[in-house]
Amino acid sequence: MDLFSSQKTILELPDAHITYVADFLKTDEAHELFEHLKHKTKWHHDDITLFGKTYKQPRLTALYAETNKTYTYSNVTMHPEPMSSELLSIKKKIEIITESEFNSVLLNLYRHGQDSNGWHADNEKELGTNPIIASLSLGAERVFHFKHRKIKTARHKLLLKNGSLLIMSGAMQHHWLHQIPKTQKPISERINLTFRNIY
Repeated sequence: MDLFSSQKTILELPDAHITYVADFLKTDEAHELFEHLKHKTKWHHDDITLFGKTYKQPRLTALYAETNKTYTYSNVTMHPEPMSSELLSIKKKIEIITESEFNSVLLNLYRHGQDSNGWHADNEKELGTNPIIASLSLGAERVFHFKHRKIKTARHKLLLKNGSLLIMSGAMQHHWLHQIPKTQKPISERINLTFRNIY
């Protein structure tokens, strides 16, 4: 089920709250930030362990923060780099529209259609009880899937456009899972920045 057609949509779901801003950044601004982050970010290609098996993550990642607190998921512990002026600038813009403050950003580089992020929730204890996650998409469009843990009919998808901002809040990380699935379609690179607080 496709949900969003307007430039800015607020969606109240069972146990969740989503805001999607399709044109958060202008095309040229998004392209400039993409190129900067692609070449200046200290990308990592970590091993992850899922269901007892260890393999390379199907994407590159990086963590930047205003604190020195680590972030751990799937048996990967990330140590943050200091935020650059570019990251601090975009963080400030996102904080204005979300009316929230963030101290960290997790970046993902999807190099092609076979790079992905499997079903998961951002529910690690370091993120607090009901975290607000602000996700900025740059580059190629990818489809974002999300589904309720218990309500089997509550499954949705959203095309994340270049320069768009997706804000997940409320109890969503407790009750919903989300993913960026693989695609066989020829697709170029995408960078995703997920602003959050790590406590």
